[in-house]
Amino acid sequence: MKKLKVFLRVVSIFAVVFILFQNAAAQSRIDRILISEAKRITNDTFPVFSETPQGARVYSVNQPDFKMLKAIDDGLAELFAVARKHQYRNRLNYSDYTIFIAKADRTKDGNGQYSPDIAVAAAQYAGTVYDQGGYIYAAGMVLAKNPCAFVIAEHTKDFQRAADVARYEGEHLVLYHNDRKLFNKTADHSQGGGHPILR
Repeated sequence: MKKLKVFLRVVSIFAVVFILFQNAAAQSRIDRILISEAKRITNDTFPVFSETPQGARVYSVNQPDFKMLKAIDDGLAELFAVARKHQYRNRLNYSDYTIFIAKADRTKDGNGQYSPDIAVAAAQYAGTVYDQGGYIYAAGMVLAKNPCAFVIAEHTKDFQRAADVARYEGEHLVLYHNDRKLFNKTADHSQGGGHPILR
């Protein structure tokens, strides 16, 4: 009987290790896909992996300042609070999110205000006031809906702006997983509308 218990315990441990290994392999595959997509869009590499204090996963071009990591948490916290007011329940955990911090392609907007943004293909914004000759400047962009991932530009100051961008990009993802009708109505800013969507 004792040998049987030991055998069953060993089998249980092996099963747990196997499941963890399988999960890690799947996670690694998903991460590679996300990193590849972030590289494609930004032309950056993301060699640094970290987590925010609340557990959101972060890939970045440089080691992010603690203030930047906290700003991401602050933006997500505000998003989760307003989402709960709307009775949303899905994707309201920090660990649901992977954030890429890309190199800013500009740090000032047309009015000279601090505005770290990334240049992305104009796509549906081609020919609009946002079109800068085949590309637009964006504060952030959703990379994937499931798993939830978005990219924002690196900030060195005005971390409240970084928090706002994290909230706004996350807004699209919360809507995708909780209110598909509103998501479809607000996903494309080329037709007008902006953030915040949820109040």
